[in-house]
Amino acid sequence: MGQLQTEYFLNIERVKALYWEEKNTIEEIANKLNISYWALYNFMKRYNISRRDSSEANYNFNRLKPQFEIRANLSISDEKLKIAGIMLYWAEGTLIGNTVDFVNSNPYMVQIFLRFLRQICGVDEKRLRLYLYTYSYQDMNKTKKYWQKVTRIPLNQFTKPYIRRGNLNISNRKLPYGLIHIRYNDKKLLKLIEGWIKDYKDSVLIWTGTQVAKGGRLCKRSVLPKGKM
Repeated sequence: MGQLQTEYFLNIERVKALYWEEKNTIEEIANKLNISYWALYNFMKRYNISRRDSSEANYNFNRLKPQFEIRANLSISDEKLKIAGIMLYWAEGTLIGNTVDFVNSNPYMVQIFLRFLRQICGVDEKRLRLYLYTYSYQDMNKTKKYWQKVTRIPLNQFTKPYIRRGNLNISNRKLPYGLIHIRYNDKKLLKLIEGWIKDYKDSVLIWTGTQVAKGGRLCKRSVLPKGKM
């Protein structure tokens, strides 16, 4: 297809939306539209579609790069840590949105999950964030120092806390240092952890022959354990 034919099939507003609103690179747009990089580059130049400056381009490029490095060739202890991290996140993490978000009040669970992020997932320490949920009667400075010591996350990486007003603890849970959220904003890592959870869940269900009820009915692919009818 020649250049003029290529340009005939391109839509200026569509290209602008893909580039500026959806933050795609020229190469990504060319792949989506099934045209060459230089055909799209010349089209944007011909129709005066402005391009990002160097700082914006670098930011956009880095945004697309994974901000973690999964450890390869795991030892037996590493495998145990990976399973522990997966189970902790399955129980106490969120699987929606774009951020790995683990919430707990137990310092040992928090330390194990952070070790999983650091040792197995290879996260960037500077991108870790800690969000506190506390009560107004608690000493915020003391609480921050406590969790800083537990997590080894610098205080400047603590985000603005949520402070519940009043002294009433409706749930009567003993939370001397409140709840904390360990957060890491990386959708790719969240999806990877979600995949690990699914793989582990499926493998255990198949191995045990366990059946799972869905909507009041038994899952068709499940196998009934013997003697359980």
